Amino acid sequence: MKKVLLTIIQVGVTVGLLIWVFHDPTQRAQMAKALRLADYRWVAAGVLAYVVVEIAAAIRWQVLLRVQKIRLSTSRLAGLFMIGIFYNQFLPGGTGGDIIKSYLLLKETPDHKAGALLAVVFDRLIGLVALVVITATLVGIRYRWLAQTPETRNLVWILMLLLGVSLASLFASFIISGFNLFHLLPHKFPGRDKLIEIAAAYHLYARHWIATFFAFVASLVAHLATFTTFLCVAYAFHANIKIVDLFAVLPIERTITAVPISFAGVGLREQILQIMLHNLCGVEVAVAKLIGTMSFLVMLFASAPGGIVYFFYKPSGVTKRVRIREMQREVATAEHEIPEPQ
Repeated sequence: MKKVLLTIIQVGVTVGLLIWVFHDPTQRAQMAKALRLADYRWVAAGVLAYVVVEIAAAIRWQVLLRVQKIRLSTSRLAGLFMIGIFYNQFLPGGTGGDIIKSYLLLKETPDHKAGALLAVVFDRLIGLVALVVITATLVGIRYRWLAQTPETRNLVWILMLLLGVSLASLFASFIISGFNLFHLLPHKFPGRDKLIEIAAAYHLYARHWIATFFAFVASLVAHLATFTTFLCVAYAFHANIKIVDLFAVLPIERTITAVPISFAGVGLREQILQIMLHNLCGVEVAVAKLIGTMSFLVMLFASAPGGIVYFFYKPSGVTKRVRIREMQREVATAEHEIPEPQ
């Protein structure tokens, strides 16, 4: 019931934001004009850029799986990855794809359940670390430019708050796992099983630091290719934006929209880009909003094949479809069985 209520609130916020973003008839007319004059070859380039994102992320996941001695056929691996990408885009919360991918991977590797889950959780974790590094670097270099106006400064402060929370969480998980402090946490402590899972991933992948480094590099490539997707869309609408300026803005958009305030960041993305691109780069408000919407549509389009793959995908040992709720229960049970690292 709690998850249902949160989803309803999330959808309600999304609808409210969309109404707020697109309520002005003058701006809608300007958007229609921008759409007519757009160079859709750049949109196609944006799709290709996002394909690079998916390839880099798939390589990262393959590297992490091999550390766990999990070797799937290329078709199975690609299928699982595409399904995860699809559901991360289309399910509320942004992590639904990880649940489905974890469940299917557990079915494919019944003898490596712990390793399968650790690969999925570390895949998400290494992506977060790479985003934190990129964000801290770009925002640190361009802080004065980004904080020129009160509106943009407020978004930078929100970013710094979220960045601080992320760094504090990472540091706390390092300390707890490094000193094996799990015995100090009550057994019913919220997230205790997830902390044990993260700690086990730390211990394992720290011993395979070369593979971890390559996974980190793949994460950097994936994030920068995502930024390139937005850049291509901006060029499609003839927005005069310098690459370095857009790349300094996008970590703010990527970080804030990752918070599950609205469904997949819809509405929030447009509002953030309107403030940042209009105030700092002189982009028309209507065009700035369009850049956000079209970039999201490009990512949806590039992720959509995963839905087709899921329809035909038949994991080993599974004869019928199960609901996401059942997948969550089975994944949670497997997480609970992961032993504390010694």
